[in-house]
Amino acid sequence: MWLIEDDARYRKNLCAAVDACESLKCAASFRSCEDALEALSSEPSPDIILLDIGLPGLSGLEGIPRFCELVPDAKIIIVTVFDDDDRIFNAICAGATGYLMKSASLDEIARAINEVRDGGAAINPRIAKRVLGFFNELNIEPKDYRLTHREKEILQLLVEGLIKKEIAVRLNLSFHTVDMYLRKIYQKLQVHNATGAVAKALKERLG
Repeated sequence: MWLIEDDARYRKNLCAAVDACESLKCAASFRSCEDALEALSSEPSPDIILLDIGLPGLSGLEGIPRFCELVPDAKIIIVTVFDDDDRIFNAICAGATGYLMKSASLDEIARAINEVRDGGAAINPRIAKRVLGFFNELNIEPKDYRLTHREKEILQLLVEGLIKKEIAVRLNLSFHTVDMYLRKIYQKLQVHNATGAVAKALKERLG
């Protein structure tokens, strides 16, 4: 996992919190997108990128598509002080897998990273309500994506914040079967990850 954050103290504390988790390690940290992009040419690619928005030079929002192009398998989680609608929706549309506030505890952020690694969507309930409220105002007609009853059931649990393992237990399915269903859901909704599926489900009131 990589962290891109210009506040040296917060960067140090968040890296320490991540390293304290048994299954996580902050392999590298940077103060700017430019530094991280340059490091991609010589360092192993990260599986997760924690990314601030208000960075010197290239902003986090501007950096998202660059990272998506260079490390398409990496999951990008925004960690920021900004919670306005424009930044939230622009980040999700650009390819962010999650959107967290710096007001969250370091332990909460670390748990969210694990959720994303397990196939969940790192969007806290307050942000999810903002997303839902915004999309409701648009009054968008739901489309028919030909989701099966089981796929709709799994999508709804994903919207509720459950990760793959929890969905498997709730529906008495194997982890592999849930993973297979999610891949089909992503394909039908034409999204790339759980966050995209949740956003589309909220936007078009699917399920």
